[in-house]
Amino acid sequence: MAVEVNRKPHWSDVLLERLRSGRGSAISGQKRGRGVEDLAEEIIRGVFKNQYAKRCNFIGARRIEAKCDFAVPSKTEPRIVIEAKAYGATGSKMTDIIGDIEKIISAKRQDTAFLFFTDGLPWRQRESNLRKIVNYQNQGDITRIYTLATLPELRADLLTLKEEFGL
Repeated sequence: MAVEVNRKPHWSDVLLERLRSGRGSAISGQKRGRGVEDLAEEIIRGVFKNQYAKRCNFIGARRIEAKCDFAVPSKTEPRIVIEAKAYGATGSKMTDIIGDIEKIISAKRQDTAFLFFTDGLPWRQRESNLRKIVNYQNQGDITRIYTLATLPELRADLLTLKEEFGL
């Protein structure tokens, strides 16, 4: 231990540590995002059983395709499209989601419900992006936005949509 503590660091040691810490935070970010998807899927499965597709490209209006986390009841004829994202740090991914949302909006049919489930403290630092997302909801392009705090409402809304759409 004493030899290692007193050893003069080499430039490769710094690179190796940066790789480890960067990779570690990327992996924990993926787990956080997947955790939100898993929570959403648990609720979706409870309401729709196996009548949904996950992590897919759905076919919307005019046969336009867009990717989403969940399409109910199927990716070929979705009545409900759900995107689930969580963030632990600010970065380009928080801006990328705006593009993903816009692709879903432009692809989906007018009568398809688009639900967006997100969470994470970094939204406080990206208020302009969050404001854009809320504007999409206010314009009717996103049916509803959920956070971990409003997660029970997701289940209630899915039950309502299931009945309204006859799923």
